[in-house]
Amino acid sequence: MTDLIDATDRRILHELCANARIPVTELARKVGLSKTPVAARIRAMEEMGLITGYRAMLSPIRLGLIHVTYVEVKLNDTRQKALEQFNAAVREIPEVEECYMIAGGFDYLLKVRSHDIAEYRKIMGEKLSALPHVAATSSYVAMEAVVEQNSPSL
Repeated sequence: MTDLIDATDRRILHELCANARIPVTELARKVGLSKTPVAARIRAMEEMGLITGYRAMLSPIRLGLIHVTYVEVKLNDTRQKALEQFNAAVREIPEVEECYMIAGGFDYLLKVRSHDIAEYRKIMGEKLSALPHVAATSSYVAMEAVVEQNSPSL
């Protein structure tokens, strides 16, 4: 897919990632084109599925969600149906900010955001431990965010 876009498209994507509300006229000025070709490029990248949407980014710190815990999850069943059941259930937990299936010594890695350790303990006890097919978990509390990115490097 990336061979279908050029350096100008990459600059457009970079600017949109920094500010999705940028007016097309300002975006056009920044990338050195007029408004019409920039709008056409954006529309083409949306149609090819490169741009999948636009959304507001909230500050978890301002919302008081300062506690980040990474959770290793081991399942007692890794057949396809069990994986699908786990995946569907974990998507329903709003405190799970990210979830990845992992190749290694455990099956999933979750990023859980909460107000404090007490709230995390409740999330663990009432929600994460109750997920289908969970055999064991290990929790790791983040002390500081050194790098957090909202978009991939282009």
